[in-house]
Amino acid sequence: MTEKGRLLLEAVKNKKCAVVGMGVSNVPLAKYLLDMGGAVTMRDAKEREKLSPTVLELEEKGGALICGEKYLDALCEDVIFRAPGLRPDIPPFAEAVKNGALLSSEAELFLEICPSFTVGITGSDGKTTTTTLTHLLISEAMKLENAGRRAYIGGNIGIPLIPLTKELTERDIAVCELSSFQLQCAEKSTDVAVITNLSPNHLNWHTGMDEYIAAKTNIYRHGECRALITNAENAVCAELADRISAENASSCRPVVTLFSSQKRPDGGDSRIWLEDGIIYYEGEDGVPFPLFDENNILLPGKHNRENYMAACAAAIACGFAPEAIKKAMEAVAPTFGGVEHRLELVREKDGVRYYNSSIDSSPTRTEAALSTFKDKNSILICGGSDKNIPFAPLAESLCKKAKAVVLTGEAGPKIWDALKNCPLTEKSGLIILREPEFDRAVKAASALATEGDRVVLSPACASFDAFPNFEVRGRHFKELVRKL
Repeated sequence: MTEKGRLLLEAVKNKKCAVVGMGVSNVPLAKYLLDMGGAVTMRDAKEREKLSPTVLELEEKGGALICGEKYLDALCEDVIFRAPGLRPDIPPFAEAVKNGALLSSEAELFLEICPSFTVGITGSDGKTTTTTLTHLLISEAMKLENAGRRAYIGGNIGIPLIPLTKELTERDIAVCELSSFQLQCAEKSTDVAVITNLSPNHLNWHTGMDEYIAAKTNIYRHGECRALITNAENAVCAELADRISAENASSCRPVVTLFSSQKRPDGGDSRIWLEDGIIYYEGEDGVPFPLFDENNILLPGKHNRENYMAACAAAIACGFAPEAIKKAMEAVAPTFGGVEHRLELVREKDGVRYYNSSIDSSPTRTEAALSTFKDKNSILICGGSDKNIPFAPLAESLCKKAKAVVLTGEAGPKIWDALKNCPLTEKSGLIILREPEFDRAVKAASALATEGDRVVLSPACASFDAFPNFEVRGRHFKELVRKL
């Protein structure tokens, strides 16, 4: 446990705590603190009538509640747990810290007090699929060893972490999806860290790419991390891996495993790659081991091959032999059809397939989704809330790989500008429609489609201009498609 962790645990037991932002992770945190006998004040910008019933139940159990416009007034508690979406440097937090408060978060507290071995997974794209696969592979490997221990999953995947601490033991493994918001101020790393890839994202929240990358690298930069698995084909990740590998081998640095869907990586301490349809793993002994035939993977696209490779390497870094992970792959891959909102086939109607990929909240995710299809029969629905990310590369991909695009939402005009300025647009034949309202955009995309086409919701943007989150957006899209 770090010094901050020691102070946190002491403060949680003996001092006043504020839980700021009563969302998915902080409601269970408030309950946990109250169960520990803590003096808890719950603070939220919503008015009382808009809060979840669970928050009001916690108030009845002894939690104080401050809500509405002035929810951050008189922030005088000894420990402040911020919601992931709140920057740690907003003036009320800065003033409280100046006055001696300890600022933390649910994810930070979990990493400090978690008794088990931890696997942390972050990156710009592919986090949830990789986290899910890692958990499935480790769980299957544990069944094979029949040692009576368990794997748990939580974090940014939508499952709060703190409640897991009631069940976890030293023999278990916790697989955690962690966002840059959760990692922003972390002072403790996970035992095994995975960075799937890094590209511009959330630049409406972070001050820039430097801060975004710094937050992500907190997953391995502190002394606890034993292994880092990252992407040899991603320029930022490859540079981070080279920097670590250049450090003195005797220093307390993580072992680096590189993965690649294109070729055997040259660097790193170990590597995993795709060659002639087979995924190979090569440890520090330098002997390649064939793990799996890619034809048995149901998920389309090279990015999903990369997700599988990252998950396999993470499981091996947890101490499982490659032979055990090979058997786990044979059990998991033939039945794993993916996670909701990730190129999810909704239905086929009149020869047109409709896909929900609402999770695609960045241009790179939309580019990856497009790359899974080998023809130009895709009609995309793009747009949403703007995260201050450039759309020029997306415009090129749309011109090269799509039949049509329907632009919607707050960022629709910005994507339109990128397409106007793209030298490929005029000659590409790309059909471009602008329909600000989401429901009308779905109908417009459907009207463009003919037999053999596919309509793909792949927004390249966040959802917050029209929906509370990408899940609500994706489910609304599915409802509209089913009514066509």
